[in-house]
Amino acid sequence: MAAISLSKVEETAPALVSLYKTAGVSLTKRGLDGQRAAVYLVVDYSGSMRPYYKDGTVQALADRVLGLSAHLDDDGTVPVVFFSTDVDAVTDIALAGHQGRIEGIVAGLGHMGKTSYHLAMDAVIDHYLDSGSRNPALVVFQTDGGPINRLAAERYLCKAARLPLFWQFIGFGDPDSKQFDFLRKLDELAVPGKRVVDNAGFFHAGEDPRAVSDGELYDRLLGEFPAWLAAARGLGIVG
Repeated sequence: MAAISLSKVEETAPALVSLYKTAGVSLTKRGLDGQRAAVYLVVDYSGSMRPYYKDGTVQALADRVLGLSAHLDDDGTVPVVFFSTDVDAVTDIALAGHQGRIEGIVAGLGHMGKTSYHLAMDAVIDHYLDSGSRNPALVVFQTDGGPINRLAAERYLCKAARLPLFWQFIGFGDPDSKQFDFLRKLDELAVPGKRVVDNAGFFHAGEDPRAVSDGELYDRLLGEFPAWLAAARGLGIVG
């Protein structure tokens, strides 16, 4: 059973009903009906991301993540971390008032910097620990390139493997760019040599992520989550 009912979504966010239904299909396919999880969204605010903010692609991703979150978390909100060289904002999006929310947040942000994953990861970890949640978390981490400090990003991911957090990285931009080699490396870091459990996945959404169907996007966002849940439960990381 979903955390938030269809009728509630119809009432508070009618534009997300189709996304909510499609997310439900993907969850059912993976045996995740009734699963509870906190859902986070981390979005790249580096300079090269400007076109994706301008054309609504980031807002579209936020809406899709909200549609998924409504099945997993009953509070109707998704914490959002905007990052570039530093953490630019830690805020949230909600079912009520979701339309235009990304544009509204970005209007209050400053200079679009470079790309530094580990500070955004640290912000998610802090938020999760401070929340006191007993549920695992699915972190949707969007970026259009590799980080300026790769060692720090790898270190944070490996340390975070002991926490009930799964990091699903999603790439925007040229699929052939060498910028994404690092994320492919993160996805394949040795277990248990580097980390206690495989706590990350990566997929590329291409140069026009909105062209990826809702069903395919949800299937890929959830692709490695069930296997992580099972492994993390086996190690006592997830209750």
